[in-house]
Amino acid sequence: MTNLRLFFNKTVVEKFKGVIVLLSLALLLVPEQLCGGKLTPEEEITITVYKQNSPSVVNITTTTLIQDFFSVYPQKGSGSGSIISTDGYVLTNTHVIKDATEISITMTDGQKYRAKFIGSDPDNDIAVIKIISDKSVSFKAVELGNSDELQVGQRVYAIGNPFGLNSTLTTGIISALGRPLTTGGGKVMENVIQTDTPINPGNSGGPLIDTSGKMIGINSAIFTPSGGSVGIGFAVPINTARTLIPDLIKYGKIRRPWIGIVGVPLWDKLANALGLSVSNGILVSKVIAASPAHRAGIKGGVRAVEINDTIIYLGGDVILEVNDVKVSSMQDIAKALTAADSKTVSVKILRGKRSFKVSCAVELRP
Repeated sequence: MTNLRLFFNKTVVEKFKGVIVLLSLALLLVPEQLCGGKLTPEEEITITVYKQNSPSVVNITTTTLIQDFFSVYPQKGSGSGSIISTDGYVLTNTHVIKDATEISITMTDGQKYRAKFIGSDPDNDIAVIKIISDKSVSFKAVELGNSDELQVGQRVYAIGNPFGLNSTLTTGIISALGRPLTTGGGKVMENVIQTDTPINPGNSGGPLIDTSGKMIGINSAIFTPSGGSVGIGFAVPINTARTLIPDLIKYGKIRRPWIGIVGVPLWDKLANALGLSVSNGILVSKVIAASPAHRAGIKGGVRAVEINDTIIYLGGDVILEVNDVKVSSMQDIAKALTAADSKTVSVKILRGKRSFKVSCAVELRP
């Protein structure tokens, strides 16, 4: 048996000697990093981003009371969040903690805490909770970046707890910017970041991070026909959250000036399709009944269409200016309303071929 084995091995070696030599040469040419050697610069960045930020990303577990025909029973939910201050404030999505009667936090090291609800803005799917600790603890906070400087193609990272798998890192790029996204309540969020970074259930509320290790978005939603990631995820820009966090902490809600419209920023293709004489401005999709815009006579759309998975209504007015300041996003309108030093603003609108101004009251959003 031994001789037979030796004969077989020698025969195989002789027969495939040339192949073995080629394989040996190929192994010499394999990059060192694939053999457990030096890391590539890209790998070093990825590892640094993870080590720097993973202690600031928490697993959020919620308990919600559900009532059916027979009884009331608890239902568990989970998501992710980012610590944004050393005293334990955590930024997450509204839908992660909505209607929760109990909120608990698990750190990357396994330490568990209770948390309390602080405030939320459902329109932007942003919420703040706070870690409760019996001892004086200084938490590691994530560093906030600038989402206004992002570019399509930029590499980004997501850290979260998909399917309850703690502290998971995924990578990808920014696929598009300025996307409109309809929330569960039918509201349209503007300027949302689209990414192909794998985001799955449980990632919601976790950070989207750039290569410098700064948080530039809050992972909020995925487009999925199957329930899993298909490479289309959406994140709320951190600059949107940055402006809202102080009010959420102080008041528990957003105290924003409001005229009562649902608007969609114009872009060239939409403006051309509608035959408009302008390509910048806000197309008024809806006007809220009894709102300042309604009282001022501003008109919303009447014909529903679906664009980028979002229902908007065409045929309404186009807002061009607020207090003589040109507007091209709903954020521009919000800034103009905030900067107004009176209880009314002048709104320049385009209706058909005619442009004119109306006086519109400014109120705190109900």
